[in-house]
Amino acid sequence: MALDRHLYASDVQGLNEAHEHRLKRRRRERARRHEPSRRRHGGFSPLAAAAIAGSAIALSALIGRRYSPDRSHPGIERWYDDLEKPSFTPPDPVFGAVWPALELLLAASGYRLLREPSSPDRDRALALWAVNVAMIPGWTKIFFGERSLTGGLAAATAQLAAGFAYMENARRVDGVAAACGVPYTAWLAFANVLAEEVWRRNASER
Repeated sequence: MALDRHLYASDVQGLNEAHEHRLKRRRRERARRHEPSRRRHGGFSPLAAAAIAGSAIALSALIGRRYSPDRSHPGIERWYDDLEKPSFTPPDPVFGAVWPALELLLAASGYRLLREPSSPDRDRALALWAVNVAMIPGWTKIFFGERSLTGGLAAATAQLAAGFAYMENARRVDGVAAACGVPYTAWLAFANVLAEEVWRRNASER
């Protein structure tokens, strides 16, 4: 009889332990399901993040537009047209189509980072995002505004390095944000090749 009670107690204890194990597993599963919402808690609201990212990109584009080689800036347009360029230089409409698309992706990338809670990794990635956004009109000012081929090449190289640094740091925080920066950085790599070739072909303009 004592043996039966001992076996019964062992069975009950085993059932209780199995039940407790199931409860713990369910709690872990629920925690994983709610992880995205908790992870984003503490970041900027969707409206604030969109306003900040959109305003930064719009301001960058507006400043860069002041030095664009078009009919509103005939002096810059003539200078650029007179430069000797390699055969792989895209036509002007391509530049006009590519940059708005890249800036839109950068805005989406910045938006996603702003939605993340503040952390050393997030803040570092966001700072690099801001640097890249600022360097877009900065390069335009140096190359077109100052008509400096050497300065433009140096700025393009620095911009490419900043683009890679941004992607690497954003990857640690949000994979989609980093992916949104890939086309931008790829274009910068092409722009570096183009800037170096233009610099090489136009020694008298350096």
